[in-house]
Amino acid sequence: MTKNQKLLLVFIGFCMLIVVGLVAFNVFMPKPEIKPDDVQVLERSVQEEVAEEPKQEEEKVEKEYVNIYFIGKNENNEEVYKAVKRVYKQDVDGSKIRFAVNSLIRGLKPEEIQKGVYTEIPSASQVINITEMSDKVVVNLNSSFVTGGGTESLYKRLYQLIKTAKLNTHLPVYLFIDGQRADVVGGEGIMLSQPLSNSSLDN
Repeated sequence: MTKNQKLLLVFIGFCMLIVVGLVAFNVFMPKPEIKPDDVQVLERSVQEEVAEEPKQEEEKVEKEYVNIYFIGKNENNEEVYKAVKRVYKQDVDGSKIRFAVNSLIRGLKPEEIQKGVYTEIPSASQVINITEMSDKVVVNLNSSFVTGGGTESLYKRLYQLIKTAKLNTHLPVYLFIDGQRADVVGGEGIMLSQPLSNSSLDN
């Protein structure tokens, strides 16, 4: 073995001793405790995105309608009572008879007027109350309903009420004016047979 080879072996052995010493030092020496404050957390550089909840499709509920009678003209230009459909919601508007009569007294909507229908019910008319019992319905209106317009107008508004009421309940309907049963209405003393029917004004 040459002198250079001996020197190389000695150098390698020395390096191995250093490596073994370092390993032993790391294993047996106690590690310093790491405190939470010593750990640095970098602030996020990307904004967090929150996923939107998916929009639920609106329930497709079949609309229910109530017919309310106003006056218009047919194809022969003859005056007739015309039913106008209004969307009915029981949980909002109550019974059909209540919704129908209230709608009739409140009058026409602008889009309905554009279709060529009108009403003979005076604008000052009001529903005082509608009482529904097991055997009948009492519609109590204020006196403006039977005031003014003449006999022909009074007949027409009464028929509007009769047709609307009878179409929206199977119970007998009675008309009261200011809390009194209206067997005679208007200044002309028109006889009104009750409960209301299409023949109530045939006297």
